[in-house]
Amino acid sequence: MDYSKSGSAKGAKGRPAFDGQNRFGAPKQPHGQHPSKEELLARMKAAAEKKAAESKNG
Repeated sequence: MDYSKSGSAKGAKGRPAFDGQNRFGAPKQPHGQHPSKEELLARMKAAAEKKAAESKNG
């Protein structure tokens, strides 16, 4: 068989390289919006307290 005429493999079609929008089933967060610094700090402090409490108990 003459493989020289077969050509190269075709790339993936119908799939965008990057889609910044929310995916189906993913947590909904408006595109381009991020939580404020105060909210992030509060989450980090709560997680640190929870981890400290777990390490103290277990």
